[in-house]
Amino acid sequence: MKKVIFTLAIVSMFGFAACSTNTTNQDSIDSAAKADSIAKVEAEAQAAAEAEAAAADTTAVEAVAEETATIAE
Repeated sequence: MKKVIFTLAIVSMFGFAACSTNTTNQDSIDSAAKADSIAKVEAEAQAAAEAEAAAADTTAVEAVAEETATIAE
C-alpha cells in the first residue's frame, strides 16, 4: 500500500511540474509577442520619421533649385 501511495505522489508531482512548465512557456510566448509588437511600432515610427525627413530634404532641394533659377534669370 505504501508503494502505491508513493507512486501516486510521484506521478502527481510530475503532473504539477508539467502544468507549471506550460504556464512558463505561455508567458514566454506572450512576452515574445509583446516584444515583437513593440519592435514593429518602433520600426513604423522610424520609417515615418525618415519619410518626413526625406520629404523635407526634397522640399529644400526644390526651393534651392527655384532660387537658383530666379537668380540665373
